[in-house]
Amino acid sequence: MNQAEHTLVLGLGNPLMGDDGLGLRALARLRQEWEVEGADFVDGGTWGMNLLPLIEDTGRVLLLDAIDVGAAPGTLVHLERDQIPRLFARKLSPHEVDLREVLALAELRGTLPPETVALGIQPRDVELSTELTPEVAARMDALLELVIARLRAAGHACRRIADAAPDASVLPPARP
Repeated sequence: MNQAEHTLVLGLGNPLMGDDGLGLRALARLRQEWEVEGADFVDGGTWGMNLLPLIEDTGRVLLLDAIDVGAAPGTLVHLERDQIPRLFARKLSPHEVDLREVLALAELRGTLPPETVALGIQPRDVELSTELTPEVAARMDALLELVIARLRAAGHACRRIADAAPDASVLPPARP
């Protein structure tokens, strides 16, 4: 698969801040449960500007994150490239400042992949906790289905790993 067909799946968030850990948990589940040809699953939680070469050297980017769009908690969120704010004052997630700067620089340099998409879930709570809220945890499977559908639509062969079960140490139970 050449660079134009390659996909970077970037998990974002902070696993110590409740629902903000969604992107990293979704990434962990994808790694455990799926084999995807021509896609890299990368933890982008603390990389900052170091993400720039990864983003510039790929054909498409899927950002997995808790995304605050003011919807009801647990709502699936799907933002296409032109809907992802890069320089706006309103933050969609607590760690967005670094990502906004990376995306803005890639766009300025003309290297932001045309297919840059944010997929996530509207959080309920972003506070000190290692657990997802029930509203967000209940929608995790739907988010993963959306990611796999997007990857398949891009031409990636996606195969579920037999007998894959979520690792309890990676995916703590939802809190009430």
